[in-house]
Amino acid sequence: MDDLIFLGIESSCDDTAAAVVTGDRRILSSVVSSQTTLHADFGGVVPEIAARAHAERLDLAVEQALDQAGLALTDLSGIAVTAGPGLIGGVMSGVMCAKGLAAGSGLPLVGVNHLAGHALTPRLTDGIDFPYLMLLVSGGHCQFLRVDGPDNFTRMGGTIDDAPGEAFDKIARLLALPQPGGPAVQAEAASGDAKRISLPRPLLDRPGCDMSFSGLKTAALRQRDALIAEHGGLRQGDRRDLCAAFQTAVSDVLAEKSRRALAESPVPVLAVAGGVAANTQIRAALEQVAADAGARFLAPPLALCTDNGAMIAWAGIERFRQGHRDDMTLAARPRWPLDRKAQPMLGSGKKGAKA
Repeated sequence: MDDLIFLGIESSCDDTAAAVVTGDRRILSSVVSSQTTLHADFGGVVPEIAARAHAERLDLAVEQALDQAGLALTDLSGIAVTAGPGLIGGVMSGVMCAKGLAAGSGLPLVGVNHLAGHALTPRLTDGIDFPYLMLLVSGGHCQFLRVDGPDNFTRMGGTIDDAPGEAFDKIARLLALPQPGGPAVQAEAASGDAKRISLPRPLLDRPGCDMSFSGLKTAALRQRDALIAEHGGLRQGDRRDLCAAFQTAVSDVLAEKSRRALAESPVPVLAVAGGVAANTQIRAALEQVAADAGARFLAPPLALCTDNGAMIAWAGIERFRQGHRDDMTLAARPRWPLDRKAQPMLGSGKKGAKA
């Protein structure tokens, strides 16, 4: 089925995306319309604003994706759409758009789990074989997944509260840095002293691969308040050192938990996806963990690590090859765990429900 051509639609959070991908792993187009400016004044994603923006932009994103690919709807083999998990208003907007396109064109419809899109991206970018270990680390999710097939995922651990990207955003707000917080904190940390300020490494004293970042954020807040009280304000050097300490703590936790996951389930590849994968310190630490375990380290290009339509189109192709089809009863789901046997993770991040 290398001649398949799928349209992928993604609208689970604050990016409206559409892309066209082929069965032989060619990305013919990828359009992502960011909502960053719409939410900038609110310190986070506002679900109602996001849903309205998706409804206004989805048809334009689809049209641009088809134009860039030089194709019409009739040239496609099917339509894939994120059906969850995520902010329900945005997911509904995408599902309804895809249903309308499928009904009007007669094309097959395939609902895709947003997290499966991330987890299967290394097969799109590098054509790797199953099984492999995926660390999904972003603003709304953080979990280790052993990937044995397009619909065969085993969750080995995850965050019980804040996702790392969410923690970076919150620390940036505490330090009056711009959003998104990840790049801003990394830029400050580059010239900071990570050893000056002591911060905890949550859950490293417990077995397993589960993680927690809420307490780390609280510890950083207390350190900030102590520095302000001592110096009558937060000096630039203090802010840089605090950013460096926080970034190093997150990196240490992710590295150690990755080491445990690889020891528990030895596989030839450790892959990472999500916006936090762009952090150079965290990426270097994970590369070292993979090398120590004799595994290949793989991180897709940043444009395919963050939310995009190409990963949804590819996941749709993978499911379509397995014989999966959806009809007009396809429902939007705020929660949709990849590992249906695992207990639900606690908490809900600002960019969507934990799954």
